[in-house]
Amino acid sequence: MPFSAILFDLDGTLTDPKPGITGCIQYALSELGYKPPNADELHWCIGPPLKDSFSQLLNTLDSTVIEQAILHYRRRFATIGLFENSLYPQITEALKTIRFAGYKTFVATSKPYIYATQIIEYFGLSLLFDGVYGSELDGTRSIKGDLIHHILLTEKLLPSSVVMVGDNFVKLLYETLRER
Repeated sequence: MPFSAILFDLDGTLTDPKPGITGCIQYALSELGYKPPNADELHWCIGPPLKDSFSQLLNTLDSTVIEQAILHYRRRFATIGLFENSLYPQITEALKTIRFAGYKTFVATSKPYIYATQIIEYFGLSLLFDGVYGSELDGTRSIKGDLIHHILLTEKLLPSSVVMVGDNFVKLLYETLRER
C-alpha cells in the first residue's frame, strides 16, 4: 500500500534551529553559574528532549536542577530563541509540491507544540500542513514514538500509510542534490 501522509520533523528537517537552541542552552547554563560550551559543541542537543540534554550537560539526574535549566532555557526561547532559526533552502517549494501531489502533511516534533506552531506560523507554512504536533511543556509526548502514536490515533492514519521524514534523511537528500 503506498503511503498517503508524511510526518516532518521540525528542527533539522524544515528549519535550522542551531542559533536559537544553542544560544538558549548557553543562556540557561550561564544563569545556573556554569561556563557554557561553544555553540558548535552543543549541536548534539538539537533534537533530543531538553531534559536529557541538560542531564548530560550538567552531569546530574537531579530533577530540580534540570527543571531550573529548562525554565531558564524557555524564558529566552519563548521570546527570542524560537525566531533564531531559518528555513532550509527550497523547503517551502518542496512542501508545496508534496501538497499539490495530494499527500497529507503533518509536523511531528518533540519541541513543545506551543513553540512549534509559532515557528510554523512565523515562516508562513501553516497552510502547507494538515496539523502541527509537538510535546507538552510537561514533557508528555517528547519521545518521538509516543508522539507518532498520538498522531496516528488522532488523525486516524494507518501506520502503513505514513512515512516520517527526519533530519538524517534531509541531510542526505540535501547533500545528494547539492552534488548534482
